[in-house]
Amino acid sequence: MKTLLIILSLAVSAFAELPNILWITSEDNAAHWLGCYGNKQASTPRLDRLAAGGLRFTRAYSNAPVCAVARSTILNGAYATTMGTQHMRSRHPIPATFRSYVSHLREMGYYCTNNSKTDYNFKGDDAAIWDECSGKAHYRKRPSGKPFMAVFNLTVTHESNLFPQQVARNRKQGIIPETPRVAPADITLPGSQPDLPEMRSDAAIYHDCVTAMDRQVGKLLDELEKQGLAENTIIFYYADHGGPMARGKRYLEDSGVRIPMIVHLPEKWRHLSSFAPGSVVDEPVAFVDLAPTVLSLAGKATPASMQGRAFLGKHRAAPREMEFLFGDRFDEIPGMRRAITDGEFKYIRCFSPNQPGAPHASYPLGQPSWLAWKDVAANGKLSGYHHDLWQVPQPMERLFDLKADPWEINNLAGKPEHSARLTAMRERLRKQMVDTRDTSVVPEEMWKEVVSNGTIHGHVAKAGKEHAAWVDLAFMATSGSITSDLEAALESTSPVARYWAVSGCLFHPAKAAHLAGKLEKLAEDSSPVVRGRAAEALSAIRN
Repeated sequence: MKTLLIILSLAVSAFAELPNILWITSEDNAAHWLGCYGNKQASTPRLDRLAAGGLRFTRAYSNAPVCAVARSTILNGAYATTMGTQHMRSRHPIPATFRSYVSHLREMGYYCTNNSKTDYNFKGDDAAIWDECSGKAHYRKRPSGKPFMAVFNLTVTHESNLFPQQVARNRKQGIIPETPRVAPADITLPGSQPDLPEMRSDAAIYHDCVTAMDRQVGKLLDELEKQGLAENTIIFYYADHGGPMARGKRYLEDSGVRIPMIVHLPEKWRHLSSFAPGSVVDEPVAFVDLAPTVLSLAGKATPASMQGRAFLGKHRAAPREMEFLFGDRFDEIPGMRRAITDGEFKYIRCFSPNQPGAPHASYPLGQPSWLAWKDVAANGKLSGYHHDLWQVPQPMERLFDLKADPWEINNLAGKPEHSARLTAMRERLRKQMVDTRDTSVVPEEMWKEVVSNGTIHGHVAKAGKEHAAWVDLAFMATSGSITSDLEAALESTSPVARYWAVSGCLFHPAKAAHLAGKLEKLAEDSSPVVRGRAAEALSAIRN
């Protein structure tokens, strides 16, 4: 009995040397919606206060601009594009070698709770990852003496809160006021959005949603204080991606991927940060870094399966020069986009220029502002960027100066004075896709065709150098010309290579007219995906 008491005492003592960690996440709000990030029309006093005494990261990015994809990246500390979790709500299997930060923390003795969103986008039981996962999950339920890792997900800022029926419910329940705090006429709209009454109205309502979220954050912080746990708890606040208004969520521009991230370390744990309290941190960080960072704060080195880097804690690593961003299928909206940014410039590559830039899906069009934009664009009442976003084809590459053009409207890709930067960032992105084994170069609809057993990650890993060739073909297909290598790939033994070769013809039909005969043969290809793509290309050439 005495021996058991000694063991338990040592265990409790060991737990006491580990910090508690509280993650508060909010949905669909980019950094520019908060007061501490410069929005003068915001009312976010609790988050502003947290930032004033903590660390405010100015170049924090959601690697993907949509929730399930972003969460899979957070959970496993690996890019969704590497794992095969990049398509919204796809639930493809991933290798067991990708382990969540939660599993590591639980092995270290942490009690891990999630309240309550999962949506991790790969095959498996999401809730089973946690000690408790529900709308009632709470760190208060942990065994005595155990450190905790607790996630609280706040949904009041989700895009659905701009749908008219939900707005009415939120007003009836007193979540937001009947009359917006900021009058629609006084709203400051970003340059990326047309000045429409519906846009102003939705922005005014959303400000109230952000204020409601700030109050909810305050309640969680107050509860931590009342429990006497504040001095032993490291607090993270971040949004799951940008949005929710037009050209926010689902876009690789900063309005979709640059998120607020605030970290507070109590005095007891300040030695785990190389930044002083109240610091504004400009080094780039991203969701892929959160898992390694939380493990580092608990004293554990980054596992080999994780691609991110710890930016706090015992195992902090040097920052990357560029952050990697990606967008693929969003619900029923197909497409493939990639980007890199250092926070000053951003390069975006569109591998599906045959798709419009704006959504033609039902869900986002539940917002009056998106629907109004769609209607005025269809009626020919807009010009310039606000018109072009709805058109086909879309630019295959974009380059933005984020300081001079923070809303990313003026594409510099065709400017001679930026040609050297464009070339360097293009090559940097290509290398990133090769190095991280980007699985999207195999189109999602082909995955079942090429992977009989195992995972798409395993298939791409086995492809070896052939994967790099597929990446090169994807770049050729979106280069603006039909190269000899692309033409030769029409006869490749690889269906992936044939797919990208045919895609090049689809994207450049006038330049591919001489290949109509080969495309007719490919319209009877053994791969149904290639057959369908060849039919599209032939239709584009003939029309």
